Amino acid sequence: MGIEHMKHVKIFIFLCILTFTVSCGQQKRYIQYKVEKGETISSIARNLNMDAKDLLRLNPDVAGGLRADSYIVVPEKSLNNYMSKNIKEQTETAVDTNATSNEDAAMDAKAKLLNELREKYVLYEVKKGETFYNLNKLFNVTRAQLLVLNPELIEGIKVGQILKIKEIAAKVISDINFYDDYIKPNTSLKVALLLPFKADLYNIDTLAPKEIFIKNATLVNIATDFYMGAEIAIDSLRGRGVQIDFNVFDTGDRSANGVRSILANRNFNNSDVVIGPLYSEEVKIVANSVNVPVVFPVYSNNQSEFSSSNIVKTSPEKSVFREELERYIKEHFDHGNIIIVSDDKAASLETSRMLRSSLQSKISASSIHLLTPSKGYIAKSRFSQILKPNTKNWVIIASDSNLIIADVINSLISLPEETTTKVFSFDKSNVYENVDNRKLAKVGFTYVSDEFIDENSPETRAFNSQYYKKNNTLPSFYATKGFDITYDILVRLASGNDLKTTFKDGASSRIETKFDYRNQESENQGLFIVQYNKDLTLTKLK
Repeated sequence: MGIEHMKHVKIFIFLCILTFTVSCGQQKRYIQYKVEKGETISSIARNLNMDAKDLLRLNPDVAGGLRADSYIVVPEKSLNNYMSKNIKEQTETAVDTNATSNEDAAMDAKAKLLNELREKYVLYEVKKGETFYNLNKLFNVTRAQLLVLNPELIEGIKVGQILKIKEIAAKVISDINFYDDYIKPNTSLKVALLLPFKADLYNIDTLAPKEIFIKNATLVNIATDFYMGAEIAIDSLRGRGVQIDFNVFDTGDRSANGVRSILANRNFNNSDVVIGPLYSEEVKIVANSVNVPVVFPVYSNNQSEFSSSNIVKTSPEKSVFREELERYIKEHFDHGNIIIVSDDKAASLETSRMLRSSLQSKISASSIHLLTPSKGYIAKSRFSQILKPNTKNWVIIASDSNLIIADVINSLISLPEETTTKVFSFDKSNVYENVDNRKLAKVGFTYVSDEFIDENSPETRAFNSQYYKKNNTLPSFYATKGFDITYDILVRLASGNDLKTTFKDGASSRIETKFDYRNQESENQGLFIVQYNKDLTLTKLK
């Protein structure tokens, strides 16, 4: 019998003995331990307060040495004692750095420690009545996995505990070429921002935000929020050495020809870029009057009619949302059922049939079903006839009807537990605001979005801090959008290259917006796939 074969037989016999020992109910339990770089049997045994010979006896196959990232078997109690001691020391170091510090300092230290943990782990606060079984159903993690990260759980689960659920996966480099922010030395830019502040209606002579608020406390609207976000972007780039001549213009009332008046008195061809206006008809007027890039900073149903090549559309067309979901499903669906749900409207039916036809190029036609209303609604029994237990059941809602969406969600959440479903939508339109988030979470609601913000990312925290320091309030959606659009356009121009050339160089992600102009050199197609989790948090799937 060969040496290698004998080695495997010994390991098999040992595992059988170990399994028998645990299953017989003896108190010693064993758990896997991941070996870190540089660790040896002796160092691990020393940390676990056990004899190296005993540890080697548990792992006879590693006599030749340990490899980083491999696993060995260790006594669960020894590992828990070691990890509890380490965590206690770390916590005491973080919280009790000064024995005379007051309670506020301790709270600050605790908050800092939690923030550091959030950068590395998914955290969860235990609710009343929760068990290992509940946590497994919520997060698909085993008791052993939880114990490795939370050794204090050896004493049981307690209400209010902050648990580390799993490590946050490192960002995977995809096939997307990301734009490299390069700033050419001694770069100077001239920027014009056109927004409808309507300051003349309030007898305001300046566009400084503080004075706008003083004169009219309710004027915290899209224009002012966008401006304040853009101002943070300008400050950030100036801090990186870019000289920026920033000029802001009030386009006034939509019907008062404010844009034409500004164009008559100002030559924008000596600017590097014009950001705004907000109205699609005004953007067309500006673009036809200048030969520099004109950035349209919001979405409009009319933007598909833009013909001027110098207009940059920062919001993707709605058709791109559907195409993005199609790509995602083709890439990730491997078996089970797909149910496309439509209403009776011609547009929804056409979209649903187009989607079915597109998916059939990658997925068997027998796996794809189309459901439409009967007498104005879709009965639960019609889902039960199609859905199968213990397999994937992906439901795509191709309708904005409140009634249809309610029918689908309410039917699916009441199905037997063994029949699992996942609901998809082209986007999270306003009609979903009427649906309880807990219901959306229960069906793993997944949708295409042109925004996703990670509140724990260093970039987001830095932006929020800078914005709060300057404006004494946290940024709104449009303030963040103002920062993202302004920063992305200007940092590309600061490279010294033509704007459309930089669009070809790669996609970029800012605070909550992705910019990808590579396929359409002046139309952003950057989108996210976002999923509701059972704990009501959101995850970016793509």
